Amino acid sequence: DAAGRAYVGNFGFDMEAGASPSPAELVLVQPDGSISIAADELSFPNGTVITPDGKTMIIGESMGARLTAFDVNEDGTLTNRRMWAQLEGAIPDGICLDQQGGIWVASPNSHEVLHVLEGGEVTDRITIENKAYACMLGGETRNRLYIMTSVSSSNEKCVKYKTARVEYVDVEIPGAGLP
Repeated sequence: DAAGRAYVGNFGFDMEAGASPSPAELVLVQPDGSISIAADELSFPNGTVITPDGKTMIIGESMGARLTAFDVNEDGTLTNRRMWAQLEGAIPDGICLDQQGGIWVASPNSHEVLHVLEGGEVTDRITIENKAYACMLGGETRNRLYIMTSVSSSNEKCVKYKTARVEYVDVEIPGAGLP
């Protein structure tokens, strides 16, 4: 975040070994290296954004098919956990925030990137041939949506098929917030 802290999510289970999904924690790493649990009972906390004012964090919970919001306190701790959006038929992986408060969500299972508003309304869908794993608004005016795609998240399949790439599409609303 802008204060030099890091929030680190994890799967919560060994997906490669075929383990069943289980709740995970979001770890807060302070600039001095101290760590604490920022949030628990998350369903694979993945993509994360922080609003421009630094007061709200929104996390994509991949196994929960939802975006969850928290208030960010001055010391970096998270409070006031709430549902930001439930996603039907989509798994949120990487996410990014635009200047109007909408979130672009990379969804590998549905081969698309969705533009979602608080409450869950989907206002745009960009279909991708491969699976979409991450997205970020960038470019000079931050209105170029970069999308990281591949046939799989498996290292072996990525090396074998060599289909991983960065695609992009220009969108109307520029990016905002962190990262």
